[in-house]
Amino acid sequence: MITVKYEDLDGQKIKDLIKQKQTFEVLGLSGRMDSATAKVENMIETSGLSCRVYTYGRIAAAGASLFGGITGVVGVASAIGMAAHNIATYNPDYEIAKHRVDNKLTVKYKK
Repeated sequence: MITVKYEDLDGQKIKDLIKQKQTFEVLGLSGRMDSATAKVENMIETSGLSCRVYTYGRIAAAGASLFGGITGVVGVASAIGMAAHNIATYNPDYEIAKHRVDNKLTVKYKK
């Protein structure tokens, strides 16, 4: 997989990867996850492509919380929210996965 650094997000490299419909990772975010996500999302959409942004591992966490008390209520609400988001962003060109633990983005071309 192609890897780039946060500093590369302002250059032509990312635009070229998107134009070529490549899958890539953005590393070295160190607290700039939201900024990096917004930049990549903007570049994808200004290229005339669609994308879906999600937090990696969120589905598993929501599923695990479905089984108990108040966390079960939160889990159901979270699962409903994720389903609505997936319908709203049906069949995207790209998926942007935010890996909060690993401090990286995975930008995957889907079509």
